[in-house]
Amino acid sequence: MASRSCSNFFDLASGDLLDIPHTPRVLPRVMTVPGIISDVDGYGSTDGDSDVCRERKIIVANMLPLHAKRDAETDKWCFSLDEDSPYLQLKDGFSPETEVLYVGSLKVEIDATEQDEVAQKLLDDFKCVPTFLPHDLQKKFYLGFCKQQLWPLFHYMLPMCPDHGDRFDRSVWQAYVSANKIFADKVMEIINPEDDCVWVHDYHLMVLPTFLRKRSTRVRLGFFLHSPFPSSEIYRTLPVRDEILRGLLNCDLIGFHTFDYARHFLSCCSRMLGLDYESKRGHIGLDYFGRTVYIKILPVGVHMGRLESVLNLASTSAKIKEIQEQFKGKKVILGVDDMDIFKGISLKLLALEQLLEHHTELQGKIVLVQIVNPARGSGKDVQEAKRETYLTAQRINEVYGSPNYEPVILIDRHVPRFEKSAYYAVAECCIVNAVRDGMNLVPYKYIVCRQGTPVMDEAMGRKSDSPRTSMLVVSEFIGCSPSLSGAIRVNPWDIDAVADALESAITMRDSEKQLRHEKHYRYVSSHDVAYWARSFMQDLERACKDHYTKRCWGIGLGLRFRVVSLSHGFRKLSIEHIVSAYRRTNRRAIFLDYDGTVVPQNSIIKTPSPEVTSVLNVLCNDPKNTVFIVSGRGRDSLSEWFAPCDMLGIAAEHGYFLRWNQSSKWETSPVAADLDWKNIVEPVMRLYTEATDGSNIEVKESALVWHHQDADPDFGSCQSKELVDHLENVLANEPAVVNRGNLIVEVKPQGVSKGLVAEKVLSRMVHSGNAPDFVMCIGDDRSDEDMFESILSTVSSPSLPAAPEIFACTVGQKPSKAKYYLEDNTEVVKLLQGLASASNPKPRNLPHIQVSFESTV
Repeated sequence: MASRSCSNFFDLASGDLLDIPHTPRVLPRVMTVPGIISDVDGYGSTDGDSDVCRERKIIVANMLPLHAKRDAETDKWCFSLDEDSPYLQLKDGFSPETEVLYVGSLKVEIDATEQDEVAQKLLDDFKCVPTFLPHDLQKKFYLGFCKQQLWPLFHYMLPMCPDHGDRFDRSVWQAYVSANKIFADKVMEIINPEDDCVWVHDYHLMVLPTFLRKRSTRVRLGFFLHSPFPSSEIYRTLPVRDEILRGLLNCDLIGFHTFDYARHFLSCCSRMLGLDYESKRGHIGLDYFGRTVYIKILPVGVHMGRLESVLNLASTSAKIKEIQEQFKGKKVILGVDDMDIFKGISLKLLALEQLLEHHTELQGKIVLVQIVNPARGSGKDVQEAKRETYLTAQRINEVYGSPNYEPVILIDRHVPRFEKSAYYAVAECCIVNAVRDGMNLVPYKYIVCRQGTPVMDEAMGRKSDSPRTSMLVVSEFIGCSPSLSGAIRVNPWDIDAVADALESAITMRDSEKQLRHEKHYRYVSSHDVAYWARSFMQDLERACKDHYTKRCWGIGLGLRFRVVSLSHGFRKLSIEHIVSAYRRTNRRAIFLDYDGTVVPQNSIIKTPSPEVTSVLNVLCNDPKNTVFIVSGRGRDSLSEWFAPCDMLGIAAEHGYFLRWNQSSKWETSPVAADLDWKNIVEPVMRLYTEATDGSNIEVKESALVWHHQDADPDFGSCQSKELVDHLENVLANEPAVVNRGNLIVEVKPQGVSKGLVAEKVLSRMVHSGNAPDFVMCIGDDRSDEDMFESILSTVSSPSLPAAPEIFACTVGQKPSKAKYYLEDNTEVVKLLQGLASASNPKPRNLPHIQVSFESTV
């Protein structure tokens, strides 16, 4: 049953659900060359000469990189760039000629009467396009779905009971979709779909790619997720899981901080959508309806220039001296975290308490300065985390403190950049103890500040050539952990281990601290935010290079919309077109696959319907036709199922057995008489069957097939790859081939394929004086591609008096060697019925071709 969330997304995002004002007008394009303005009256039009337009990148994020405040005197809004926003900093990764436009919301609410004026000002002065979400929509979208549904789920928190998280609420999901549509509308107002790149950021906008792809099938579209992506066991609990996955798959490139997050996403695509991935020259790619969706793994970096400029401020130097004086004779351990339940602040405090209890010599000599950033969300969980933090800090200070010494200093207020930088510079150790986090940049900032600048060196009273040291204790569950190989990695839940790590960090020799610091600084300084942006865009360009080499069109309704991308010559087979060719020809060859072609692939009932046998009988009884079922199934099953079709040719087990009609004998391919290799294969397959729950072995006369459709998708796929390698090794000198198909591994004799069946049948028609003038072949899987290829090569042979009309047709819209496609087996049967109605059956006493297999081998 279709989910309600799959309903038409224009209805879903319409004012029928939420009162969303329409955009007051279309914003003009930015003038990029004097005298030339590219303006649009509707979506997707491209007026103006694109040759003179600058390269443009459109950055789409929940919030614009702006500060906003109302001037007290003029009562006008004043805006300034947020220099600390990574979305602003990533511009350094682009060439100076690149024009960067931003689409997002403001952090303040603008009255509807002022929105036009503000929008124009932001576009003119900052190249920013505000979305102006209505207040109720913004609340449901951000505080509702983003913060109460996605954020906890992506951090492995499930709403097991009402006191711990909000249950799924369809109204906030609809608000999420509506907000994403507004963002997409704004992008379409300014985009040149043929030339611009769009880079969408984070979990707030995961269905936006579907809206953009719907408007422009060839838009160059990238997405980067700044939070973790959960394992499939967690993610699959989300009722709208498929819609979000399909939204991301409408991108050309999807970025993650770590391979773990990417692996979880790929596992979800495999388990929920049945998609496989492979590595293509070092790049991971998912085949999605003919498009390759690439996966990028690269953590974001910091802006070196911005950090160093803050270190050079006089206020920073003054603060450094103040902190040094305040904690003279003590070692400072620093923590900088948002106030939420995933940052592990209370666990960090418990580890400090453990450290002070077990190492009494450190009492009075170490101080944990915990800077608490304001919470980004609201709710009972935030208040509980804050209360626990304060109570734990109070207990530690009461037990281990003194009138002149507090082991824990909580700074719970807005801390300006210069003050944070001063603490980074002074701290002997920095600890990030989150239980689950995306890309936490605190360790990177700490390393840069510990490296310092000449101005800071002077403030700290040290020589410019003196060695630099730093120590990091980081949770293994944060995005930057894999890139910090010199850090002490900890499980934040293991209080003893964290306490031991802190003790090691404090007491480690300076020479080792220096080596660790130098290693980290080399990485952080070379993998900054500019490197990240430049690398992502280079991969996006690579992912989009085939946009114009294939035909693209959209299919699917609502959030199930996707783009099918296929070769230019590939098109749907028209019944009228093929019937016309059928009527004017006299020597026809028809090849039909069985499973997935004349019967549904996943049907429990494998026997052909009366409808199928009836239409095949009509076609077979036409003396102008030679009709074959070419299947991987065994001959006993096929001969039983098609017993009513006297004149039907059958090629069983991919052509190992062949019968021209019911009255003729089965012929066996002589090229594969040796089947002793089955004695080697069967024990190996049995071993994998015992080790893989849900798998089984199908024994055929000429082949062995290992099925894993009922096994765990990931484990089954992994086992099938291993089985292929195992079998290829043990069969290296045997006359057998190993093929990995759709949820199967098959071993069959060399020299046996569906392609050879088509080739031999066509050759014998020529030798008997009945050279075909019409050839139709329909199939749905990889083995049928051999037939398509064989037909195309055989009919181009100079032995044919004239080239026949060829109709190679695959079932399903997918990349194929065939020129045509039909949607499913229902359309195949309708096409066969159309041909049958054009037939003129006459009594036929004998088959017009009856040649032994051996005569042409």
